[in-house]
Amino acid sequence: MIGQDDLPDFATPIIVTDTSGRSKWTVSIPPDFEFPLGVEDYGEMVGKCREVASRVRDMRNKNPPPFQTSLGGTSPSDKYFIDVPDAEKAGLLPGLAEKTVQASHIIGETGESVGKKAVCESTMTFVLETADAGLGNTLMELWLFYGLALEQGRSFFIDDSRWAYGKYTDIFQPPPVPNCLPPPRHQMLPCPTQARHLVVTSATARSMWADSISKPYPRQGSHGDSSVRELYDLARAGFEALFKLNTEDAKYAEDRMSLLARKTRTQGSSPNNGMVVGVHVRHGDCHPLEYQYRSSYIPINAFTDKARHIIEVSYQGAGRGGQDDVPAQEHSLIVMASDDPTVYESEEFRGAHQAQDRIRLAGKQEVQKSNPNPRVMHHFVDDSFGWEGGFFAPMFWSLGQSGQSPADGVAGQAKKPQPTADAVRLRSYIGRAYMLDLAVLSGSSDVVICTVSAMGCRLLAVMMGWERAMEKDDWVNVDGDYGWTALSW
Repeated sequence: MIGQDDLPDFATPIIVTDTSGRSKWTVSIPPDFEFPLGVEDYGEMVGKCREVASRVRDMRNKNPPPFQTSLGGTSPSDKYFIDVPDAEKAGLLPGLAEKTVQASHIIGETGESVGKKAVCESTMTFVLETADAGLGNTLMELWLFYGLALEQGRSFFIDDSRWAYGKYTDIFQPPPVPNCLPPPRHQMLPCPTQARHLVVTSATARSMWADSISKPYPRQGSHGDSSVRELYDLARAGFEALFKLNTEDAKYAEDRMSLLARKTRTQGSSPNNGMVVGVHVRHGDCHPLEYQYRSSYIPINAFTDKARHIIEVSYQGAGRGGQDDVPAQEHSLIVMASDDPTVYESEEFRGAHQAQDRIRLAGKQEVQKSNPNPRVMHHFVDDSFGWEGGFFAPMFWSLGQSGQSPADGVAGQAKKPQPTADAVRLRSYIGRAYMLDLAVLSGSSDVVICTVSAMGCRLLAVMMGWERAMEKDDWVNVDGDYGWTALSW
């Protein structure tokens, strides 16, 4: 047995000896440590858990360890792992000296709730902090793990302590709050996945589910692949519970969708109303899967030609007397969203409608106007550049950093500077703009055209629902012969 005075003063898995003299292993996190640990620390700990589990089985002359890396329940539990609450009861680990209210950014937890609720039996806490500048991957992970927690009967919590986009509730409404409390923070473990209280980050997600989440599925096989449907259903459960925009943005999105719907009405001149074809164009640092465009982007006309073809064939023979329904075709709309301001100005999208104009990225020309649109996000960009070309991680990390060029953004992120309040506010605007685009596209469109290489495209498929997106083929990928997938690493 390891004496408590001999415990390391840092977070790490350790080997302990129980009262019967048998070797087991657990995870020691000093109770007074700040929560959450760094995402890198959690990621490294998964590898250490695997090593310690293997060492214990070697000591007991057993077969190679069945270290549990799958969250789907297919991996066997490690019987030599002793969870932190059990280790504390056995005197192998210290607990909190007394009941305390721990400083926390776990959404929904308040000091008033302590003492009024019991600690949850099992939990999953998703830490939003990530080294990824984009919001899409984090959102897909969040939805997937919410769905998994629901399936496993775990209470689900979200921590936004060091999220690059600021407060979760500045973009979304608070998530459903369990009728119980999260456990003491030192009991929240990144490994093994059988732990009673699991903490998930972007780094640990890679080790937990990388094989099943990132597989590229051929278009023809994706609809009937049970593993694809399983992942999709988990993400859909997360979307339904969590994708609720803040009150003002939600009201704007509803009004915008109503306006677009009114524009499609033929007012009795036709038996049908027009349709809305949504188009999502991702540029920036996201390049297509299709080989010939892997270093550039899918041509704009690939989107617009497909959209106009869909509108044309949808109303062939659908009018009175079996004629083509020309009024419905003329009242149909192309509604678009892009991270690249120049796409909106392209000749191909002349006459198209923007998904939303509440918040959008500004191009250089707009930045340099003497009387810029106050709704356009230009304040964080100096006169030397705009968002032409789309969303790039270095530009994101350099927001609000005076005197720092976009090229310095990656280096600055590596040093983890504390972002200014202005930088966080601007990042939050970007997140809100992205979410508004997705909300309006998914909610107003009869058909959505996008590139599956872009996470926004995959999110849109989830938001549309399986029947619409997959069975009716109203989700259209123009980036190679691929179907839906969850995450790519």
